[in-house]
Amino acid sequence: MSTTTAAPKGSARIHVQKFGTFLSNMVMPNIAAFIAWGFITAIFIEAGWINLAANGTLPNDSWVAKIGGWGVDASTCAAKIMLPSGESQALADGLQHCSAYGGIVGPMITYLLPLLIAYTGGKMVYDVRGGVVGAIATMGVISGTSIPMFMGAMIMGPLGGWTMKKIDAIWDGKIRPGFEMLVNNFSAGIWGMILAIFGFFVMGPIVSGFSGILGAGVGWLVNYHLLPLTSVMIEPAKILFLNNAINHGILTPLGLARAADTGKSILFLLEANPGPGLGLLLAYSVFGKGSAKGSAPGAAIIHFFGGIHEIYFPYVLMRPVLVVAMIGGGASGVAVNQLFGTGLRAPAAPGSIIAIYAQTATDSYLGVTLAVLAAAAVTFLIAMVILKTAKGGDDDLAAATASMEQMKGKKSSVSASLLGDSGPGVAGGPIKSIVFACDAGMGSSAMGASVLRKKIQSAGFKDVSVVNKAISNLTDTFDLVVSHQDLTDRAKQGTPSAIHVSVDNFMASPRYDEVVELLQQTNGGGAPAAAPAPAAEPLPAAGAPASVGGMSAAVATQVAEVDEADAVLKLSSIVLEGSATDRDGAITEAGELLVASGNVDAGYVAAMHERERSVSTYMGNLLAIPHGTNEAKSMITKSSISVTRYPGGIDWNGNPVKFVIGIAGAGNDHLELLGKIAEVFLDEAQIAQLEQATTPAQVRDAFGKVNG
Repeated sequence: MSTTTAAPKGSARIHVQKFGTFLSNMVMPNIAAFIAWGFITAIFIEAGWINLAANGTLPNDSWVAKIGGWGVDASTCAAKIMLPSGESQALADGLQHCSAYGGIVGPMITYLLPLLIAYTGGKMVYDVRGGVVGAIATMGVISGTSIPMFMGAMIMGPLGGWTMKKIDAIWDGKIRPGFEMLVNNFSAGIWGMILAIFGFFVMGPIVSGFSGILGAGVGWLVNYHLLPLTSVMIEPAKILFLNNAINHGILTPLGLARAADTGKSILFLLEANPGPGLGLLLAYSVFGKGSAKGSAPGAAIIHFFGGIHEIYFPYVLMRPVLVVAMIGGGASGVAVNQLFGTGLRAPAAPGSIIAIYAQTATDSYLGVTLAVLAAAAVTFLIAMVILKTAKGGDDDLAAATASMEQMKGKKSSVSASLLGDSGPGVAGGPIKSIVFACDAGMGSSAMGASVLRKKIQSAGFKDVSVVNKAISNLTDTFDLVVSHQDLTDRAKQGTPSAIHVSVDNFMASPRYDEVVELLQQTNGGGAPAAAPAPAAEPLPAAGAPASVGGMSAAVATQVAEVDEADAVLKLSSIVLEGSATDRDGAITEAGELLVASGNVDAGYVAAMHERERSVSTYMGNLLAIPHGTNEAKSMITKSSISVTRYPGGIDWNGNPVKFVIGIAGAGNDHLELLGKIAEVFLDEAQIAQLEQATTPAQVRDAFGKVNG
């Protein structure tokens, strides 16, 4: 019975977490825009840093001209505030409002910020196409309402992307060649128009009504001084990773609407106040035990100045009764903020004291400071009592971190750093998904993933997936990330929760064996490495009959002739004696072979050199695989590979290279061949045979008959 009743609860929590994360992922990439809007608001609103109508000075002709320069017509401005346009005093009274809201502040919060959120939401669902349709749809709800439409953007953006994806699926693969662009552009435009009209007439009024209800509820709490009670819900929700659904789904849209009218909102401080977390960690620093006490001071610095609230969650989970201290501190901070009438101009993300002060309204610095101190003090006092009276030995921070990560659904790199973890977490659980990341995701990562996958499967870990991706496409859903040492910092930005392994040799890196050892430690089980593969069969002499994939030489020749036009690796793209004498010349030679195949634009060669300047494509084992950047994929009409052999070898950044394989990957159809190539270059005997090959056919056959 306990299992069946617990499952739905966990499932509901996970769904809310995912929903909150989705909302957060729409807002967080655009925080820079919110910060910019906050500063602009601070400068130009009536109570801002620059008061254009200060000292009672009436606007003269130069001021009117300046307003016009900002894109605001003086007479229109006066009309907007319901005042006669001919009266100078009316213009003086309306100058401050119109210069700010008619010039830049108003359009930013009305159009720019919601459209950014909508585009991000649509893109998350259906890439750029979904983002564009989502933005078009959101313009409908923006035009149909009189309030900043952030909730509408969070609805219409993903809705536009999702519906466009479903519509495209209807005729996927059914469009006649040459009509793809016409169909794609018109279908997106027409559907975007329909959604915009729907948003204007239907969703706009609905979202406005819902926002009004929520706003009235917040107003009631403020008027009756009950806003501190929100901490009863917010503080426990943070520990359970449900805060994003509340913060970005409700508080941020409502706070922005109030900030647009008053220049600030207390709602931005309900969840972001770092005081409660600071008080808790200070209490552990003084009254804690074991590893929890030792790590708390460092955690306090990361939390308070770095704004990573997640770092204190394990400390609460060690003794769940401490949530009472968090609620008390949070409520105290809200009460002080409400007493002083404080607020932020825009969301503070992350919740660092630095970000909070940067967004604090001009008249709120004292109140915000006292609120943070009060929250920290109250939390510290309550936590002190709990910790001093608690029974038991050493606090198990590792177990609490494991519990937190289980609730979160992924590892926490921040919490793991406090435990001194440099590899797969002691509390991180088994490794199930590995990604090999490189700049473009078409060459280095594909071959590296193939090598690592073979090692992992040979060790008996059949349930561990190994894929390759471009760094720009990484998401924080992988357990372990392998990347070139020059790209690891970039990879960490997209996958901060993963374990990261850096390599400098893609073909024979000793780090691959370390990854297998990590799997044995974290996953358990596995099996001894498989016996080495039998030695490769000798390549046939030039002109001699050959058997390819079980086919006779004659049949193989006929198949080759038929498939040559569609082959990923054409015989004409294989050169047994390259003419280049250095790395750059070899890259150009490999690129020109790709261009000669008819599937790659000439500009791709420059992209190959650009890729090499950022990160070396040397793979190890006498092999280099130059390829273009991720942005250059548009220059490829069909995947192609070239092979150039340099019998005397060339210097590749201090490494000897005899085989240069140029890659232009349009999709995934070249990955199977790259996997075969990787297997060949793992075997010294097969490399030696490639060095002895006398015909292009022998080279291609050594990689396996996987073209077409």
